[in-house]
Amino acid sequence: MTIEVRRIREDELREFIETSSAGFLERPDVDKVTEEVRPLWDLDRTWAAFDDGRMCGTYRSWATELTVPGGQRLPAAAVSAVTVLPTHRRRGILRAMVEAEHDAIRQRVEVFGLLYAAEYPIYGRFGYGPGVREATLTLDTRKTGFHADSSGRVELAKADAETLAAIKGVFERWRVRQAGEIRRRDYRWEYDLALRESVWGPPWKGFVALHRDPAGSVDGYARYHADDKWEQRQPGLTVTVDELHALNDAAYVSLWRFLAEMDWAATVKAERRIPSEQLTWLLTNARALNMLDVGDGMWVRVFDVARALEARTYEREGSIVLEVVDPEAPGGRTRVRLEAGPSGATCRETDRPADLTLDIASLGTAYLGGQSLRAATAASGVEEHRAGALADADALLRTLDEPWCSTFF
Repeated sequence: MTIEVRRIREDELREFIETSSAGFLERPDVDKVTEEVRPLWDLDRTWAAFDDGRMCGTYRSWATELTVPGGQRLPAAAVSAVTVLPTHRRRGILRAMVEAEHDAIRQRVEVFGLLYAAEYPIYGRFGYGPGVREATLTLDTRKTGFHADSSGRVELAKADAETLAAIKGVFERWRVRQAGEIRRRDYRWEYDLALRESVWGPPWKGFVALHRDPAGSVDGYARYHADDKWEQRQPGLTVTVDELHALNDAAYVSLWRFLAEMDWAATVKAERRIPSEQLTWLLTNARALNMLDVGDGMWVRVFDVARALEARTYEREGSIVLEVVDPEAPGGRTRVRLEAGPSGATCRETDRPADLTLDIASLGTAYLGGQSLRAATAASGVEEHRAGALADADALLRTLDEPWCSTFF
């Protein structure tokens, strides 16, 4: 069997949709989905595997940028639609597609590969590490109040172009200071407000609440919808928060109070939130808030070690020589000297003796500062060439604030 991996042609887009849908056990209207995505996808970043001319695997990415600790944004590839047909498992097809896209990432000079892992065990062997956590929050509104009062004004807004511009403006100001967040595609906003029709699922049917500061500027927003299940013996609905972002504490408190204090809102549920959510500490009864499904969110793969480490800031002063084992790198490893501190960092390739040797997936896990490097290397192993080097690297990479990506792709 000879498998060919290449970028698809435009006339192969329908087959790509059909193949990826089969891989995910979905049955969409393939013709309509094909026409919907045709003007939206970059076919230069869309790969497929072929067995004797028949498509048997899919893989694509789109261009984004990742905010790193300190606020710099670096170019990244967001990976999606990764499938192999069940008839072609365990034949090296996924690895061949990964290698093709990874080569392209390097040619495009993108620093990171990013993805959400449908299955946990797959992507570590390709150098990805779970760098961001997420959780589901469930608040029983009848069992708690809030310590802080609302300020500013919360208003309901129509789902129109003006509202889209307002919430996108808040998100853009928020994401450039939130380590772990990425730039979104423009058409994503239209889908979020049901301003663009999609045949790949039901349209969003919900509400938008805007928070305005005393001067009248929008500084926070929430998108939400209500489940229509009514409990007769215990009246109340579940309000699901699709998204909530705020540029300051006043907007954050006011929006959560607004959601929790609505008539008939017995439960407020929010998925893909940051596990260190501030909401916990605003409640008079923190036990009314349950945090469920805490686990891996976005995975990170570092392609340019020196550039990635130099771009972020560090909360401690430190100097260390890291040898990062990466089978895809020239020679199978990269050795860099990192001089870091709160004011910035320099990182250059070096031939000095390494203080610490670790694998590329562990670096991806710990890079954004929310995960322990010591824990990340527990399975893959680490070599200390200087006593205490692992503890030093762990402390250097950690950040007080946890990274978070609210954008699923």
